[in-house]
Amino acid sequence: MRTYLALTTAAATLLAAGATAYAVTPAHPGPAAKPLAGLRVLISNDDSMQAAKASNSDGLGLYELRRAMCAAGADVVVMAPWQVQSGKGTAVTNGGVVTAQRRTALPAGYEDDCSAAPSQGAVFGVCLAAGPCGKDTPSATPADTVKLALRGGLRAKVGWKEAPDLVLTGINSGPNVSASVNDSGTVGAAVAAVDQGVPALAFSSSGDESNTFFPRENYRAHAEFGARLVAGLRARSLLTPEFALKVDYPDVSTGQRARPAVWTRVGDGAVVYHAFEQRGTSDSFDIALGLCPFDGTGEGECAEGRKDADSTWLLDKGHVTVAPITWDRTYGTPVEARRTLKRIEQYVEHDAPRP
Repeated sequence: MRTYLALTTAAATLLAAGATAYAVTPAHPGPAAKPLAGLRVLISNDDSMQAAKASNSDGLGLYELRRAMCAAGADVVVMAPWQVQSGKGTAVTNGGVVTAQRRTALPAGYEDDCSAAPSQGAVFGVCLAAGPCGKDTPSATPADTVKLALRGGLRAKVGWKEAPDLVLTGINSGPNVSASVNDSGTVGAAVAAVDQGVPALAFSSSGDESNTFFPRENYRAHAEFGARLVAGLRARSLLTPEFALKVDYPDVSTGQRARPAVWTRVGDGAVVYHAFEQRGTSDSFDIALGLCPFDGTGEGECAEGRKDADSTWLLDKGHVTVAPITWDRTYGTPVEARRTLKRIEQYVEHDAPRP
């Protein structure tokens, strides 16, 4: 990671005739360096880069995250799925052609967020096509976009000759907790990054009470918290590729404040589950999503057995939750970066920014 040193001018002393000392007024200091200045950040998600739906479920959180990171001084490039890819997990495309198409007309209100950054916050949508991406063109998966970016896409499109310093995914429309983590394309994209040796964080925000609308207020609060969280990790040299961090934010759209960040584990129950209903006696089944109760009364697959579960602390108690995610699925494999893991846990529990 690059280290930047800010040089300050010390006050000088002018000795006048007769040995009388006069203090010279120090030069006015320049503006304080932004906390993420010089940090090169790739952003992806699984909600796409469209941000066109009234529900705010198709990428608005990505633009809030881009906004906050650029405001903190980062140089940001977005490579995200062309279409919504929610639930794709770590899926990849094994053949064919992908196109990374730059978006020139950004969503209203986000056009100038990164205008001062070297890469100007360039936004690319990645589709499965040999030509231009159209309205109905199939999309690359979240993991595809990260792999493309790290394996030549960033070099070709924006001239980054080295890997970014950090990959951020999200902000997802809806929390990714408990069993949903395995399905999450937002988490899957972060896993793809650490698999390539690049530090990564995956951000997901709660929706409103209906869980069908995702307020801008939630995305903005999460993005601004996320920028400060990343700044704290960076200042402590805790941006590590050994594992990803999953950061979920509660609903604050009705005016309540999020409670402080808590270090958690992924829960062993479900919050959302897949339901299948047969169509009469045919071979076809309708797929639907079932929603478990959030009040701790769930049974069967909805039952949560861990006291430090992300779902409990996020949905029941209203805290920001942070959990480490590893790419290594071998059961019982110890985390090699245990010292770093402990330091990040202590930072989250004791020194993380207040929501």
